[in-house]
Amino acid sequence: MSDKSAKKSGSPASGIQPWPLLTSKVLQDIPIYQLRQDTRQSPRTGKGHDFFVLDSRDWINVVPVTPEGNLVLIRQFRHGTASVTWEIPGGIMDLEHENPEQAARRELLEETGYEPEAMVFLGAVHPNPAIQNNRCHTFLAVNARPLQDQRLDTHEEIEVQEASWSEVSRMVDQGQITHSLVLTALFWYQRHLANLPPPPLD
Repeated sequence: MSDKSAKKSGSPASGIQPWPLLTSKVLQDIPIYQLRQDTRQSPRTGKGHDFFVLDSRDWINVVPVTPEGNLVLIRQFRHGTASVTWEIPGGIMDLEHENPEQAARRELLEETGYEPEAMVFLGAVHPNPAIQNNRCHTFLAVNARPLQDQRLDTHEEIEVQEASWSEVSRMVDQGQITHSLVLTALFWYQRHLANLPPPPLD
């Protein structure tokens, strides 16, 4: 790799260095986030700058696939965009002793009533490294079947529908599925269909 391409890719050869942390303080603590103000020193200028970070537990996404090969989708109203969206099951790891796979199984069962024969890790991403510190883990739920009724929280209203992979792909093409983390999960699933392993997350 040339020096020019190394700089363009953001690799260590580009000279970008971590910014030393000078101070850190919590500004506000709410159920899903903790707002933190960090002061970091620029390695280039030596000056300190304030940055605001949202601390959160990790998130999970589940791509449930039935024995027939259909994907299990959910539909719900999202308050951020004030719109009804098509998504896949997912949520936040809300127990200290819960690992990502356990959280994925729990969310799948609660939101859809489906249970898989096995879970396969597909990949993980940082949802927004500019302002968030957490990760989103995606799992494939293999041979997911309906087991029980949904167990929704009082603030949740979720419809469940199965769709073929071609139908889901069409929904993406037509702009019916717009949630960025759902699109990422579908990308991981597509890699899985091509027998590609999940890349590591630093």
